[in-house]
Amino acid sequence: MLVSVAIVTKNEEENLPRTLASVSWADEIVVVDSGSTDRTQEIARSFGARVIEREWPGFAAQKNFAISQCTGAWILSLDADEELTSELQTQIRTMLPTNPPTDAYYLPRRNLFLGRWIKHGGFYPDPKLRLFRRRAANFALTPHFQERPVHETIAFDGAADTLDFDIIHNAYPALSTYIEHMDRYSGLGADLLIANGRTSRSVFSFVINIFLVPQLMFLWNYIFRLGFLDGREGLLLHLYHATYTSWKYAKAWEKMRKLPLHPTA
Repeated sequence: MLVSVAIVTKNEEENLPRTLASVSWADEIVVVDSGSTDRTQEIARSFGARVIEREWPGFAAQKNFAISQCTGAWILSLDADEELTSELQTQIRTMLPTNPPTDAYYLPRRNLFLGRWIKHGGFYPDPKLRLFRRRAANFALTPHFQERPVHETIAFDGAADTLDFDIIHNAYPALSTYIEHMDRYSGLGADLLIANGRTSRSVFSFVINIFLVPQLMFLWNYIFRLGFLDGREGLLLHLYHATYTSWKYAKAWEKMRKLPLHPTA
């Protein structure tokens, strides 16, 4: 097999048909599902995907497992709310049979928020390394190669190139979805901050991380990186993204204050 697509899912019946339709040409589609209660598995099988049920161990671990189940020479790793543009489909299908010299490729990502393409403020082109030769890469935290609980990235040691066309990220069609995700992700992000020692009990650090950092982030992305050009959707996205940062540090502080100052061995 030349191309395998790896996708992890849980209750993605609204997004999955769009995603699978954009990769229906692939030689193999592997969907690793963690207990969906909707029609996710049924939809995946209707597109010819091989469905594997597995408990949720975390984003990086689940995606690495999905990759390990693929048999194609090339792996295309997608989220269930992403789809390939027709131009990108054509480019990949034309390029890979020529045995290109590069082992991994970044794909520009077009993020949608409340249905609007967010073009400014650092949200585009948002390149993601998603296409690579099997065994050439996996989801890990470089340079220590420790799996991350959230915001997982692909670890790849080598020269990578960038393709010309986009994947479309149908991220947050409603504010309720965005707020729910940010609440969950900020908790996972807090765990990552603690694990990496990026927290402090001092009042100074508390004020900096909870208040000043989010304010500066909003100013930088919304004003200096032209986020205001994306209209009301851009304002809401940058405002709530800054709020997410504040939540993340606040939750880390809340967890830290429950730990002893001098833990015993």
